[in-house]
Amino acid sequence: MGATDQVRQVGVFSTVRRSVRMTVGQKRVWETRWPELGRTQEDLPPGELDLGDWFGRTAPTVLEIGSGMGEATAQLAVAAPEVNHVAAEVYPAGLGQLMLWVEKYDLGNVRLLQGDALDFLRDHVAPGALAGVRIYFPDPWPKKRHHKRRLVTSPFVALIADRLQPGGTLHLATDWADYADRMLEVCAAEPALRNEYGGWAPRPEWRPVTKFESRARAEGREVRDLIYTKL
Repeated sequence: MGATDQVRQVGVFSTVRRSVRMTVGQKRVWETRWPELGRTQEDLPPGELDLGDWFGRTAPTVLEIGSGMGEATAQLAVAAPEVNHVAAEVYPAGLGQLMLWVEKYDLGNVRLLQGDALDFLRDHVAPGALAGVRIYFPDPWPKKRHHKRRLVTSPFVALIADRLQPGGTLHLATDWADYADRMLEVCAAEPALRNEYGGWAPRPEWRPVTKFESRARAEGREVRDLIYTKL
């Protein structure tokens, strides 16, 4: 059995579905733009998704896992119009807010996935299809008994590495010290990835500072980045 098949068996929970009310604006943009911009995991046809067809163009594609309220995704899409950006999130209000950013900045290079990014990668993304994967501030599940629910595990990192093209990047960031140490340990053990800095990466100036990160800093938690390249 390969690493891809093992992902579910080791208790990985990449996202948690929440039921949260959307604002009037988020509801409006969901009704008007979702058919164009979004897909739900349940509605995807079996097999590999044609990313070029989804975007209407062929371009390097980056997957952001857990896009939250979309502020960082939108800024990154504005800064890199030549890149296709897929934002995976289960939180409807977050996806709705991201679509509002898409409208504000008239972005044509953003698509949204509502569902579990793990299932999306495993079932719908071809090996070598992605130029990058970004995982910024995943749920830390701080209680020790919940650590098994953390997203970044050896099988999941192996799956990501398989879906990255040679030279593609995996970029992680977290403000929880023990999770950061575990990320470093897990990624260092993946033979298909090379740590670009041999350890913690300097904070990239191009990664937007979100309200979440600002709050973490204010509460005294150090933010650590890791950047890996697919060999």
